Amino acid sequence: MEHELTWGLPVILYLFLAGVGSGAVTVSASVLLRGGGGGFGGDHFSMARYGAIIGPFPVMIGTSLIVLELGRPDRAFNLFKVVNLSPMNIGSWLLLLFMATSVLYALTFLPSFFASLKHLSRRLDLVRRILAFVNVPLGIGVAVYTGVMLGAMPSRPLWNSPILALLFLVSALSTGVAMIILARVLFHRKSANAEARHKFHESAYLLTASDALLIGTELMVIFLFVLFAHLTIGNVKYAVSVILPGGELAPLFWLWVVLIGLLLPVLAELVFVIPKLLFHRGYSAPGTIEVAIAIAVLTGGFMLRYVIVVGGQITGPMGL
Repeated sequence: MEHELTWGLPVILYLFLAGVGSGAVTVSASVLLRGGGGGFGGDHFSMARYGAIIGPFPVMIGTSLIVLELGRPDRAFNLFKVVNLSPMNIGSWLLLLFMATSVLYALTFLPSFFASLKHLSRRLDLVRRILAFVNVPLGIGVAVYTGVMLGAMPSRPLWNSPILALLFLVSALSTGVAMIILARVLFHRKSANAEARHKFHESAYLLTASDALLIGTELMVIFLFVLFAHLTIGNVKYAVSVILPGGELAPLFWLWVVLIGLLLPVLAELVFVIPKLLFHRGYSAPGTIEVAIAIAVLTGGFMLRYVIVVGGQITGPMGL
């Protein structure tokens, strides 16, 4: 059966890229505030730097896609003419503020940028921490907004769930961690120093354990999302059937989102996390495994948005 989709790949990519970027910056800022700051060096600081530098780009690319999707890019500026409490207006201001502060935050991790600004470089750590404090709530806000934007449409019952925003938030944080893991493996310079290698693996353990916890949370939220819709009578119960066994999008959802994007990555992560967590052994995961896990998590994050956006359209609109 063919369906006419008003929102296609540009919107799906926007939701995915905004989630990845905001998640990466939020994780970076959290790591920095919890002890990863203070000068250039240190593996925790390196984690924060990867997330800070990478994070703004997906958000800016995704926002550009959604602006171009409007057909007339100048329409995007209409959202800033009036300040009100509509989801689109709040989300637009959140995106604008986040892009500005995340770019400034990223610049504080580039020592060459501040080389000619000696009066600022002395206070660089303070500036970086202030921007980190600002970017945590803004990053969470952008991640939540991607779900609120869909949930604010009551005529699309699959989207009209109070749990969707939480699901997109947890997914954004998980894919943000995956992006940082991927960047660390691909761009890390291997050291012959045993202590340096040990610290690198210890910081990798923090990321992997955090991602395993986030994936576990995401699986629980998905369960609540499906349960909430299934126990609701009427249009919402009908809409969620599209991802249940026998539904039109069920193969995509259970194979690509749940199995490949969540279950397989978390099981692989636990293989390396549990020995250290329970038996205090050293953590050392092969780089190829870390890359495979990160790619699987990112793929699952994209497919989650794909299934939700498409599913909401082929099961609606419904009468109000």
